Amino acid sequence: MRILLTMLVTLFLIGCDKAADQTGIATAEASKETFEWKLVTTWPKNYPGLGLAPENFAEKVEAMSGGRLKVKVFGAGQLVPAFEVFDAVSQGTAEMGHGASYYWTGKSKATAFFTSIPFGLNAQEMNGWLHYGGGLELWRELYNEFNLIPFAAGNTGVQMAGWFNREINSMEDIKGLKMRIPGLGGDVISRAGGVSVTISGGELYTAMQTGVIDALEWVSPYNDIAFGFHQVAKYYYYPGWHEPGPTLELIVNKDAYSELPEDLQAIVEVAARAVNQDMLDEYTARNNEALITLVETHGVQLRKLPDEVVTELRGIAAEMLEELSEDSDIARRIAESVKSFQRQATEYHKISEEAYYQARKEGDE
Repeated sequence: MRILLTMLVTLFLIGCDKAADQTGIATAEASKETFEWKLVTTWPKNYPGLGLAPENFAEKVEAMSGGRLKVKVFGAGQLVPAFEVFDAVSQGTAEMGHGASYYWTGKSKATAFFTSIPFGLNAQEMNGWLHYGGGLELWRELYNEFNLIPFAAGNTGVQMAGWFNREINSMEDIKGLKMRIPGLGGDVISRAGGVSVTISGGELYTAMQTGVIDALEWVSPYNDIAFGFHQVAKYYYYPGWHEPGPTLELIVNKDAYSELPEDLQAIVEVAARAVNQDMLDEYTARNNEALITLVETHGVQLRKLPDEVVTELRGIAAEMLEELSEDSDIARRIAESVKSFQRQATEYHKISEEAYYQARKEGDE
């Protein structure tokens, strides 16, 4: 019996060794597999800030994967037009895309929540809501029917209200105003009596120059100076009520993502998270320098929107947000999640961010 038992144990151990060897071989083979992906964007190729984010992402992924996952970036119009990025990735024409979710409200009105909400979360709060407040889970639930997995992949911080060829002194000046402003902000302008237009970044300069539009919002000084908007518009208004925390997205075709080994999936996630923070850092560092150049070198007239106008826009935005929350069950759940998070963040920021800014201001005086 002892001899028989010894033989059985020996055979079992040999079998385990063979299974382990086979698993090791399979793992080694999988680690050698390489992938070449296409990434399409809504931005001009290599455009500062927005356009460089996908380039930075691709570089990080290739470096971290040791070349096993290579991502080739295509600017707007190189492979697909800017506003066809969503469909291209959903259908598998490209494995990845980089843009802004509010471009896709034709697919679902609820997509607008994940770029920015007028008078809503700022960049810091958006990141908190997405990654620790349930926002990302809702985002992925929304995109699941389109065969997409979204990641946050960039944030510019509070934007400017935009460039105008007429002064804004009251709500009367909004009426009839043709303005390039997408998302919920555009809906607010339309309800206020203006005309919201969605035009890709590469077409904005000409549209403003030729009078197709009277005003436009793009991003902030760092990006706006690169497009030369100061050459075709006189007034530069703030604050950016419409996009206080605009999040950019990296969308990945779900089928393509599922084919990646787990370590490459993790690399995609980590690289997106890195790019998300890196963009905010860059805009924080470069915006004021660009603004000084616009004002002091190019003579741009920096203006603050009248309090009356901001108050009216805030009221309209609240009404529209309520209407949007009634569009679908998931829109309602997203709206409730955002509102709850914003209430909590606002309460704490009264004794943290706001109190600190006030203390710093008093010290400067």
